[in-house]
Amino acid sequence: MKLDEVIKFRDGAFQILQRANIVISQQEKENMEVADCGLNDIENVGLQIVVYENNERYCAKELILLPRQMVPEHRHPPIGEKNIGKQETFRCRWGEVYLYVEGEPTPNPKARIPEKYREHLTVWKEIVLRPGDQYTLEPNTKHWFQAGDEGGIVSEFSSASFDEDDVFTDPNVQRVPVIEKD
Repeated sequence: MKLDEVIKFRDGAFQILQRANIVISQQEKENMEVADCGLNDIENVGLQIVVYENNERYCAKELILLPRQMVPEHRHPPIGEKNIGKQETFRCRWGEVYLYVEGEPTPNPKARIPEKYREHLTVWKEIVLRPGDQYTLEPNTKHWFQAGDEGGIVSEFSSASFDEDDVFTDPNVQRVPVIEKD
């Protein structure tokens, strides 16, 4: 992704945070991660992340999704002998977010996915998150999610986060963004 794209999507996410009355500092805005998952299709696939804290014991983030933006299917596997994988709780703060997890597939899910990404989505049990709703994912659980038509904000509370170790169903996904200088 080019730096001017990062700035554009960071600004879009900041506007959603403002609409939701969620205040972040200027430094948090400047450090907001814009992840296109290496697919160069951030309007459809990716997210914007504000990390409040990530240490060896716990992590707190805001996940900001633009309208219909999705995060590809992935899981947080065990790392080494002592880390069983990330457990995370998603709490919807604004908008609507469709979370898909392992279990009985939901008939007629609300997600609208471009055809080229469907082959890499294997879990279809739908959890609809609206403001105040939350859901906890156990470690190593396959999941993916998409914002509704207005976008969405999810607060993530989890054990320590090692995003670079996430395992994606789509082998083309690169979780850690690469930003090209102009």
